[in-house]
Amino acid sequence: MLSGLKIENIAVIESADIAFTGGFNCMTGETGAGKSVIIGSLNAILGAKTPRDLIRTGADRASVNAYFEGVSGEAVSALAAEGLDCEDGELLISRVIYRDGRNTCRVNGSPVTVGMLRNIAPLLVNIHGQSDSLMLMDPKYHLGVIDSVAGAGELKAEYSELFSRLLAVRRQVKSLSASETEKTERARLLKYQIKELEQAGITEGETDRLHARRKVIENSRELSSALTKIYEALKGAAGASEILHDAAGRLKSAAALDESLLPRLETLNDLAYNTDDLAADIRAALAAVDFSEAELAGINDRLGELYELSVKYGSTERDMLAYLDKARAELDGIDSSGEELKKLRAEYDVLLRDAAAKAYELSDLRKSAAEKLCARIQEELAFLNMKDTVFTVDFGRTALGRTGCDSAEFMISANRGQSVRPLAKTASGGELSRIMLALKSVLAERDEVGTLIFDEIDSGVSGRAAGQIAKKLSEVAGTHQVICITHLPSIAAFADNHLKIEKFTRGDRTFTEVATLDRGGRAYEIARIIGGNENETAHLESAEKLIEEADTYKRGIRNVKN
Repeated sequence: MLSGLKIENIAVIESADIAFTGGFNCMTGETGAGKSVIIGSLNAILGAKTPRDLIRTGADRASVNAYFEGVSGEAVSALAAEGLDCEDGELLISRVIYRDGRNTCRVNGSPVTVGMLRNIAPLLVNIHGQSDSLMLMDPKYHLGVIDSVAGAGELKAEYSELFSRLLAVRRQVKSLSASETEKTERARLLKYQIKELEQAGITEGETDRLHARRKVIENSRELSSALTKIYEALKGAAGASEILHDAAGRLKSAAALDESLLPRLETLNDLAYNTDDLAADIRAALAAVDFSEAELAGINDRLGELYELSVKYGSTERDMLAYLDKARAELDGIDSSGEELKKLRAEYDVLLRDAAAKAYELSDLRKSAAEKLCARIQEELAFLNMKDTVFTVDFGRTALGRTGCDSAEFMISANRGQSVRPLAKTASGGELSRIMLALKSVLAERDEVGTLIFDEIDSGVSGRAAGQIAKKLSEVAGTHQVICITHLPSIAAFADNHLKIEKFTRGDRTFTEVATLDRGGRAYEIARIIGGNENETAHLESAEKLIEEADTYKRGIRNVKN
């Protein structure tokens, strides 16, 4: 339960320490005194968005600290999952809000995010305000209420997992199926491209080799002429070889006359024979020169073919060969996608069957729970001075969706003999308040949340109905901490802990104080609510009577429970 709330520099509250007790806590005060500021502060500590103008004028920051005791096991587990210690069931949550928009949040001294506060908030406090009555008019909210009563959490989780898998497989099937035509066309193109590249017989470096060969062929005539002239100069008539051999013969004759010339003869012979060898090499090179117009045309055709392929598949032979490998792999994938699609469709059919079966199971659970819920709500509404009310649930069947295969809408007839109609179209503001209280009472029976806060649950209610609301709140307070803001004396009289919110001015500043009232203070405050003048004897007597009647009723219900 919420044991204490410390507020600093929020709106009209400069500083307030508020002590709550178990049972029924009631807050009263003049309109504008600051009751809504307290609820806003509680919302802030539970992770709600906080506008900058929430900070009190003149202050740089605002802060809220909330202390909880006896935290539920579910909340302790959720905190542990976030790495937060709360084994003793005690919890201190603090939030500091700066004017520049920054926030500092801590849980038991450990820093946390605002998002983490929002995650644990529903396990600590349930706040009911006028917006909840508006939610009650939305059929989307009704199915969630039924699920809460049915305890359908585990079954919904199982269905949700199946449905999520179903959607994932359906997306895959749709993706594969929707592109069948495209894939057929793509496969046709890939087969053409693969055939074209394979028939081309591309090898790396081929273009460079062809260019080099073409250059040789294009220059072969000039090369042949040059080699011929060189050969003639070496081996032709009166060529270098003949001259050298003739010179060697003459030097040999001379050496016979002068032996000192023999070394020159050897050198000259070497030159003659080397010239012969060189001439033979040139003749071989000349013989290798092969000019062919047909070969040149073939080379040009091949280079043209490679160029056209390069425009389609990549600038180099390596790029084109890589494209060929990629095309083969893609074609293999397309060929196997048909089998994959068949498997996915089979999996989808199984998931659809299982999800539908789970949805129908969930539907049966909901309808069974709805019968009990309607009976309980009618009991609660009869107690809340709506004894002729008929409350039912109109179920409809939908296609499988996130929440199953059901639609549900609360139907009501508030007057005897009147047919049931949608709650959103027939309930008045006061009736909505009582219906919401009835729902909260039923849900509280299975809810581990320790604290229920009702912000003006008495809206649109007066007279005997208000008294019955007070009794119901007191009953709920037997198992949960109840904190209620009210303007009705009959409700305030039932408080186990009565807090008065009072606004006053000091100089040119406005302040709000929160005071815990004793028995006498309660009588004066309730007298003020009754007639506006707490000192009037008749109002005080009425207030005392209300408190005594409330105390008698509370003793009675507590004795019954004991």
